[in-house]
Amino acid sequence: MHQKPFWKTKMLDELNRSEWESLCDGCGRCCLHKLEDEDTEEIYFTTVACTLLDAGTCQCSDYVHRKKKVPDCVFLTPEIVRTVDWLPETCGYRLIDEGRDLYWWHPLVSGSPDTVHEAGISVRGKITAFDHEMKEDEDYFDHMMRDELPS
Repeated sequence: MHQKPFWKTKMLDELNRSEWESLCDGCGRCCLHKLEDEDTEEIYFTTVACTLLDAGTCQCSDYVHRKKKVPDCVFLTPEIVRTVDWLPETCGYRLIDEGRDLYWWHPLVSGSPDTVHEAGISVRGKITAFDHEMKEDEDYFDHMMRDELPS
């Protein structure tokens, strides 16, 4: 009998660490800086990446120590997944929490970490600057996304 994959049978709160980490599709979108309109609370993505994001792999270059190096780095938890509005519609954590399935390009489905890039979902080739290059808060406005990344 064929056993269903864990993401089809478990809730986020039930995942072990290995399962949790494997739900990340490696798109790098959560590592882009976002701007929030104070009046409407709408979130706008920029093409400015965290200093630790490797623009080629879309992975953190120092994942283990990221919180020490980037104090405002957000550690995703089930509670955070349920409360933030900046996770992309395609995010594996969000999809599973909402009872939906992973997309064909997710590495757990495709078996390859490259399909997220091949499908154009990742931020590879879309980063225009890193946060350590921003001198003033206003500099982020020059890097606002004109078009949303594909879902």
